Amino acid sequence: MSAPTVIAGLSEIADQYDAVLSDVWGVIHNGRESFPEACEALIEFGRRRGPVVLISNVPRPARFVLSQLKELGVPRETWSGFIASGDATFAELVKRAPGPAWAVGPARDAGLYEGSGVDLTEIPEHAGFISCTGLFDDDVETPEDYRDRLQICADRGLEMVCANPDRVVQRGDKMIWCAGALADLYETLGGKVLMAGKPFSPIYDLCYAEVNRLAGRDVPRDRILAIGDGVQTDVAGANRQALDLLFVAGGIHAAELAGADGAMAADRVEAFLSARGAHSKWAGGDLRW
Repeated sequence: MSAPTVIAGLSEIADQYDAVLSDVWGVIHNGRESFPEACEALIEFGRRRGPVVLISNVPRPARFVLSQLKELGVPRETWSGFIASGDATFAELVKRAPGPAWAVGPARDAGLYEGSGVDLTEIPEHAGFISCTGLFDDDVETPEDYRDRLQICADRGLEMVCANPDRVVQRGDKMIWCAGALADLYETLGGKVLMAGKPFSPIYDLCYAEVNRLAGRDVPRDRILAIGDGVQTDVAGANRQALDLLFVAGGIHAAELAGADGAMAADRVEAFLSARGAHSKWAGGDLRW
């Protein structure tokens, strides 16, 4: 694969696309505050070109996340539709009802289970499967705090449904562990994991349906631009789906990509992605119009 073309803003390539699938955390906010220029870029694309669907690995259905975007200062005009990993995961939970599930994750994710028919237990030995949305307290815990309990579940042959494939995200100036890191650990312990969010197909299938609904027609895949900053999720997902990608190098991997002068170069991005079996058609420091 050739090196990505570095662009200064989305306006340089917008006329090549009729819809956008944009990541959320790391692209339009950092968990503490929104990025005004990134939001404006998506607003302009929506005004001039077509639907902007946010695609997020947040482990709650999208309807439970919209208030958080408002609190972070993300204008409502930023997106036309919103598909979350929680939406795709909910369908998997319904298949496994009534469980019970050992629900691993913070109280804020409780909305995932509403209407699923899944019973919950706090005792791993009583569970029929694991539902993981994150760590119970991601401010202080690490995946290693869960090793013994996860080993019990792996020895019992329980499947883990992981609602958020992200390994880490940036919250302000701090990196925090996500459900994907627990899923990685569980697999090393011999456990089986199912994920519905990025980079896996279920969440993209929901996104395509939403794009087509908003556009009022079937939008060809080669007219859909993916935007994201995470190699294991956004980049891998776009590559698997054969979508053109705008890689936001100033996101979660910024420290690894910046040169001595702090600048971002196409050859550096190419080497970084190639070393991970990934590629991108476009690259930019931060998302802007």
